[in-house]
Formats: sequence, structure tokens, C-alpha cells
Amino acid sequence: MKLLVRLIHESKPIIAQVVKETGVLINVDRARSDAHEGEEALVDVPDESCILVSERMRSLGAEVRILEEGIRHDEEECVDCGACISICPKRVFSFDEEWKLHVETKRCILCGRCIISCPHAALSLSY
Repeated sequence: MKLLVRLIHESKPIIAQVVKETGVLINVDRARSDAHEGEEALVDVPDESCILVSERMRSLGAEVRILEEGIRHDEEECVDCGACISICPKRVFSFDEEWKLHVETKRCILCGRCIISCPHAALSLSY
């Protein structure tokens, strides 16, 4: 399950502390740091540990949002052009046997590149 973690002017290694205390392995999919807005990380945790990890992060001062879905694909708007396939760094998109676009949402890191590249606005982010 994906968690969006925001730390406002926090200098403690919260993710490392949560891993150490809970024993849950956390994969950091994407992270960014800004002097004015703080830090933000998109992390992936096992579904069964999602509540435990998110509650512990909140207790350490982080804002945490559980992301049920990442990328939204509007099949009615999509023309299966494949523009999103080449630009995606995590290979979220592919063609199936019938050359229809297949979307593997669990791989998405919410970078937004596909949304910019889509000529029919068939993709959007959900978070």
C-alpha cells in the first residue's frame, strides 16, 4: 500500500525510526525536500502493516495519507496511443494482446509525467 508522508521542517530520520521500531520494511518510491515546504516521500509498505506504520509515523509528527489508488485511467477518453508508456519511469503502462492500454496502478510513484504526455487527458492522479 502506498503512503504519502509529509514532514514539515523535521530533521529526524522518521522513516528509519519506524522501520527499526516496527520491523516493517518500507520502500521509498519517491522523495523530495524543499526548504520552505519540508519533505515529502511516497513510500510502499505491506498492506497488512499499513495502519501500524501510518500511526507510528503520525505519532512522530508526520502527516500521512493512505493512497488507495494512484493513477486513474479513463478508458472512454483513452485512444490507446501509448504516449504514457515511453515516459513512465516505473513501467506502469503496457499494451495487452489486443493493443489496449493496461495500467498496473501499484507500480505508480505519482510523478505525473504520464498526465502531461496524454493527448486526451485520459489520465489523472488520485490522492
